[in-house]
Amino acid sequence: MKNYIFYTVLFFLTLLQSCKEETPKLTETMLIDYVDPFIGTGGHGHTFPGATAPFGMVQPSPDNGTAGWDWCSGYHITDSIISGFGQLHLSGTGIGDLSDVLLMPTNKVVDLSRFGKTRDSLPYTSKFSHENESAKPGSYSVFLDDPKVTVSLTANDYVAFHKYDFKEKSAPSFILDLGYAVNWDAPLESYIEVQNPKLITGHRFSKGWAKNQKVFFAIEVSDSITKFTLGNDLGPNEKSSSHGIKASGQFFFDTLNSDAIGIKVALSSVSVSNAQENLKAYGSDLTFETVKKETERTWNELLSNIQVETPVDSLKTIFYTALYHTQLAPVLFSDTNGQFRLQNDEIAKSDGWKAYSTLSLWDIFRAETPLLSIMNPELINQMIQSMLVYYDEHGALPVWVLHGNETGTMPGYHSISVIAEAYLKGIRDYDIDKAYDAMKKTLMGDERGLNFYKEFGYIPYDKMDQSVSISLEYAYNDWCIAQMAKDLKKEEDFNYFSARSKAYQNFFDKNSGFLRGKSADGTKFHLPFDPKAANHIDDTDYTEGNAWQHSWYVLHDVAGLIDLHGGNAPFTKMLEELFTESSELKGHNVSPDISGLIGQYAHGNEPSHHIVYMFNKADTPWRAQYWAREILNTQYSTQYDGLSGNEDCGQMSAWYIFSSLGLYPMNPASGEYELGSPIFTKATIKLPDNKTFTINAPNTSFENKYVTAVTLNGKALQRTYITHEEIMAGGTLMFEMSATPNKH
Repeated sequence: MKNYIFYTVLFFLTLLQSCKEETPKLTETMLIDYVDPFIGTGGHGHTFPGATAPFGMVQPSPDNGTAGWDWCSGYHITDSIISGFGQLHLSGTGIGDLSDVLLMPTNKVVDLSRFGKTRDSLPYTSKFSHENESAKPGSYSVFLDDPKVTVSLTANDYVAFHKYDFKEKSAPSFILDLGYAVNWDAPLESYIEVQNPKLITGHRFSKGWAKNQKVFFAIEVSDSITKFTLGNDLGPNEKSSSHGIKASGQFFFDTLNSDAIGIKVALSSVSVSNAQENLKAYGSDLTFETVKKETERTWNELLSNIQVETPVDSLKTIFYTALYHTQLAPVLFSDTNGQFRLQNDEIAKSDGWKAYSTLSLWDIFRAETPLLSIMNPELINQMIQSMLVYYDEHGALPVWVLHGNETGTMPGYHSISVIAEAYLKGIRDYDIDKAYDAMKKTLMGDERGLNFYKEFGYIPYDKMDQSVSISLEYAYNDWCIAQMAKDLKKEEDFNYFSARSKAYQNFFDKNSGFLRGKSADGTKFHLPFDPKAANHIDDTDYTEGNAWQHSWYVLHDVAGLIDLHGGNAPFTKMLEELFTESSELKGHNVSPDISGLIGQYAHGNEPSHHIVYMFNKADTPWRAQYWAREILNTQYSTQYDGLSGNEDCGQMSAWYIFSSLGLYPMNPASGEYELGSPIFTKATIKLPDNKTFTINAPNTSFENKYVTAVTLNGKALQRTYITHEEIMAGGTLMFEMSATPNKH
């Protein structure tokens, strides 16, 4: 009896100890459950709910087939029809493309002559209910009502995994439609070949936002294909291959080894053989469940790099969903052998690093790349190495790269901002001399208005539309290269670009306080003038905004802008008015990108993102704290429309990550993070070399939004910012919070 009691007690003690040891794993497992990939699929968020690995090459996700702005990712939560599942998708962009290599399970013979049409004509679409749809990082599932098939998706770095569970088995099959496209993408050439009963290969060439997109694929199926029909623009055929503008096919299974068919899809920008290599290395020997679990584990590890504590679970959902969204782009572009295609069809090769594309630089230089500089500096190095290859091809650093193509979207050259930020933060695993030479050559060019900018010191409104915004972007680029020139002891360059970075001063109207378009002769401002006028692209001095939103776009010289206003008092008075003005927008073609309005402040678009933290530079940090909280509370939620504007490849979410922690990189390349109003009682950031940086705000709450005191490693911090170096050294930042502002 004594032995029985002894072993019983020992058993429970062992069980208790085991539970204690498992606690960290349970905590990490919970983090992935806080992520809701459907946040941002409503409103103008433009995110996709499908599966992907962090920064992975493939993103299998549902495509509704609707041609509308809010379907830029291929999917919108308001839709009730799925046309298929493409392998490539964009996260939160304001222009659509991709959705390539569309697959769809079906349970009937379909008419291939109707492939490649608009959604109403497609013979394979299906209704679905959001109640039968689920998603988490690394996986997605939906039940298709019409064929009665449950589709499950997962992915690793290189391969998309599909699983089709047929509830009815009358004619189990799937379709491949290479002609599928919505109004922003047009197929130019496509090819399908059935290599054997379990392998299909081919390619799809198209022109859209990416002018020369070439996608090669290899598709491996778990069960043998017993019958198939291929087609093209001329109609169906019984051959084993099909070539045309819009190649297509349907592939049948007589009997199934199990209830579900497994399909693995690998892609390449280079060749079919590279796609097959990618498939062999990352797919052929792996099962759906193995990949799903491994990708979920990878996401758990990544999310655990920032652990936040709060009694409010909804805040964790917003935070970890935001963190998830910041880790989707840029995307891996080089194959397992290092090769990747350039826009001119040359094949480049990375050596000891990986190439990346989907470089939304105008968006992400603000907070996304600063976040990556903390969490994943090696990725920053590889992004810059990729940029330098694109530079070799084009003769200028990239603006916005999609599938290896320069799209030229948005003003400025913010590859320069990203390189300067990385260099000044000590992230330097690339050819520094080449990078600097590329920066200088780019900014000394004549393209994209630089000819006028160099001639006049600004871009006159009578020379180009969007003249104010484009000049302001270049002024920031100039400041960035000047700081790098200073560190490299290039004094002449430092002086030259520092002087050019003052271009914003040409636009200041002392009577109104706005930055306004100016004529080439420098004698007059643009008339008529209405600071709420917000025309899109044409007939405007501003990019996706108006004078209210762009008159603060001086990230690098806030002190200089304050001086133009006549000091802190008039500056903060007008800055406050930005948030309290009416939200009326005027113009004959108002930009749809202006959203998330608080007064005239537009959080739904990037040019506003730094503005709230300018209060710090005018000695009124309590106003920064107030308005940062207002934005956190009103512009983000757990709802489908929980993003107030386009996610833009991580930038909208990166703003939330930083601001919720109580920090923000107002001027990213400065290496300084302005202090705001933390919403978490504790946040712990994992750093290299087993270091951590902890942010404590034990009495923060909805009411306690104001900071009364800050200490760094136990010492009072007598400034409104901390540095990148201080964060990366590890330590503790302590906020004392109150419901009453500290105005001293």
